[in-house]
Amino acid sequence: MVGPDKEKALLQRMARLGIREGDLREDFIRGSGHGGQKINKTSSCVNLVHAPSGIRIKCQATRQRALNRFLARRELCERVEEKILGAQSARRQEFEKIRRQKRRRGRRQRGAMLEAKYQHSLKKQSRRTVGTDYE
Repeated sequence: MVGPDKEKALLQRMARLGIREGDLREDFIRGSGHGGQKINKTSSCVNLVHAPSGIRIKCQATRQRALNRFLARRELCERVEEKILGAQSARRQEFEKIRRQKRRRGRRQRGAMLEAKYQHSLKKQSRRTVGTDYE
């Protein structure tokens, strides 16, 4: 279950982003996937649609409907924030950070590869016969 402080923080975030409960259409559907009979019998999956932006979220992270409702609203806030802020959003910044880290990793690997090639060339040069020119 979600604590009252987290619920309050979510409602404040929704108000700050201009998301009203009246703009949301919420359906409860039966989940799918792993979980056996329980997931097939209960309608704990939340399908949330924000009418003004057209964003649709389907959340079945847990078997508790109340927690899925909270998680769906939180995901909606993140998507609306990303749409409003674009490149400035936290999710976008995290994505860019990971991209930069991967690019750096590639540069290090290229340096190591070139160093290995250089060492290999030195080994090959030492095997040449003395006194012969290859020009």
